[in-house]
Amino acid sequence: MKDTYNTIAFPSEEILFKEKGSKFFGYAFPIISEEEVKPIIDVLRKKHPTACHYCYAYQLGSEKISYRANDDGEPSNSAGMPIYGQIQSFSVTNTLVVIVRIFGGTKLGVGGLITAYKTAAQITLENCTIVEKTIDIHYLISFDYKNMNKVMRIIKEKNLDVVNQKMEMSCEIEIKTRKKNAEQVLDIFNSLYEIEIKIKE
Repeated sequence: MKDTYNTIAFPSEEILFKEKGSKFFGYAFPIISEEEVKPIIDVLRKKHPTACHYCYAYQLGSEKISYRANDDGEPSNSAGMPIYGQIQSFSVTNTLVVIVRIFGGTKLGVGGLITAYKTAAQITLENCTIVEKTIDIHYLISFDYKNMNKVMRIIKEKNLDVVNQKMEMSCEIEIKTRKKNAEQVLDIFNSLYEIEIKIKE
């Protein structure tokens, strides 16, 4: 079972690719939701007020993949899809790549645009640190305080990450574990008396 995915560790440095006078500025950002895209584009619009196109593509998710490619006024599929093609080539997800174009006076034609956006996206991703992350399943464990030691012993033995905890008379702990270990963890807690475990949606 595959329970890892690749993404970029942090936002890239700005790269600049020039083609027939046009400047293509490339940026890559790690993201976890679509809501992050617009604020990032807005920042780049302020940074490059003279640019005419802010083209981008992103991919989200590890098992259920969603993606979007945006040409921002360039001819259809001449910008967003070539950028998205590079995200696929580098096998990264939860990643946004934005290429900002400042027109240099010479038209590049559709073929020229495809090559320029693809190259700018490629150089941008080459400059990123790519990291492998695990696909984690989150569980909520509920129990009475008297069972605390039992629960904590398993968390320690199985090296589980505690995400959140609420310790009162009735306790709740949110843990996470790699997907490939998830079923085993579920079985262990399910076999314990007076302890309830469920997947956190």
